[in-house]
Amino acid sequence: MSTIEVKVPAIGGFKDVGVIDVLVKTGDVVKIDASLVTLESDKATMDVPSPAAGVVKDIKVKLGDRVSEGSAIVTLEEENDAAAASAVPKPAAAPVEMPRAPAPGPPLAALPRPVEGPPPPAPSPVGVSEPAAPSSTRAHASPTVRRIARDLGVELGAVAGTGPRGRIVREDVQRFVKEVLSGRTSPAGSAVRGTGLDLLPWPRVDFGAFGPVEAKPLARIKRISGANLARNWVMIPHVTQFDEADITELEALRLRLNEENAGSGVKVTLLAFLVKACITALRKFPELNASLDGESLVFKRYYHVGFAADTANGLVVPVVKNADQKGVFEIAREAAELAQKAREGKLSPSDMQGGTFSISSLGGIGGTAFTPIINAPEVAILGVSRSTNKPVWDGTAFVPRLILPLSLSYDHRVVDGATAARFTSYLATVLADFRRALL
Repeated sequence: MSTIEVKVPAIGGFKDVGVIDVLVKTGDVVKIDASLVTLESDKATMDVPSPAAGVVKDIKVKLGDRVSEGSAIVTLEEENDAAAASAVPKPAAAPVEMPRAPAPGPPLAALPRPVEGPPPPAPSPVGVSEPAAPSSTRAHASPTVRRIARDLGVELGAVAGTGPRGRIVREDVQRFVKEVLSGRTSPAGSAVRGTGLDLLPWPRVDFGAFGPVEAKPLARIKRISGANLARNWVMIPHVTQFDEADITELEALRLRLNEENAGSGVKVTLLAFLVKACITALRKFPELNASLDGESLVFKRYYHVGFAADTANGLVVPVVKNADQKGVFEIAREAAELAQKAREGKLSPSDMQGGTFSISSLGGIGGTAFTPIINAPEVAILGVSRSTNKPVWDGTAFVPRLILPLSLSYDHRVVDGATAARFTSYLATVLADFRRALL
């Protein structure tokens, strides 16, 4: 038998990641790929798998510890028969799995964030007064918890910590915000910064008094994304531009390509064409491929397009990196692989980072239009509804054409209405004649 030390594999560049669950104990017999511990970053939950079969001899981490890539977590005594079974390359450096079953305490960050730095002055979801600066710096809390508090406008000096030695954990911040919103805690005296929305307390209702009820915990991904969506909706002045694109010829091309390449294993979807068309439009209107950083507008010279993927546990947004350098077939293949990983809960944090523009397509479900919420720090998101055949006047008669509804939500601080209208109009032109994407 040989002894191996299991270390934290590549986790998308994250550091100081919390250990939220230790799934084994000393003496346990584990198989290859069995989950050993669960880590939680501000983006996702990740299981660290065992690289071999054997017996757990020593556990080097405990609940609440902070680890980084390369940190030792478990000492494993590899069994002879297990060693033979694990002769295949070990996945020690592969991205670990993420979103799994719901864990206690809803985190408040999941989608890509801007680089760390002082937040711009903006309305906060809760609160009425400006904080006293020194109390936050004296609070005992991790960088992740401090960032969560900044996003919600919470002054950490007003939060009671329940962690070891009075450390403030994210659940303490969440509890404080809930108490402020319900009116049980006053935000006065530098508790929360912001202009104050003067909201009424959230209604407290005994639903069971009116009939039978069943309470189920909210899926973890929905808890993660819900906090981000609420922040984005409150802090970004959304405007939505609606338009339509004639995709009659594009759909005919898509069907023809799939027929000609039936044996390739790649099915070209409308999403792949939308990604390429959006990149063409983003090049013409670079403001929509930018991000606000304080009083500066950062124009990105790369094109990483995120797309909303529907899973059993909620919505996630994987990102197709450098989509401008890929063809329609390559984008279709990569998007299908990312969507499959999303459904299996195996997206890594890096799979969801770096987006510059997002697409949310409900075409496979239905609807005529909707208002998608911008995925901060991006400044725009394209919503796509179900295409329908409509009679269109061609100058001499009405002819049936396949029309695709477009809904572009944009940050009005960065994009004005005229630019948004020109963007959707140009995008519709590209979709109607895809040869323009080659120009």
